[in-house]
Amino acid sequence: MANLFRFLQEVRAEADKVTWPSRRETLITTGLVIILVVFTSLFFLAVDQSLRLMVSLILKLGH
Repeated sequence: MANLFRFLQEVRAEADKVTWPSRRETLITTGLVIILVVFTSLFFLAVDQSLRLMVSLILKLGH
């Protein structure tokens, strides 16, 4: 039981060392993630459509 109590004390001591981001930092990071997701989605959409167009042209040539 003493080991459990000591463990919980150490866990609490380590949890007190954690530095949480401010609200501003959280909002900025969230905004950047959303922007990067949008740009990445648009990039892969463009690549996918380009590949679809190339494959359809190649298949039409063989037909």
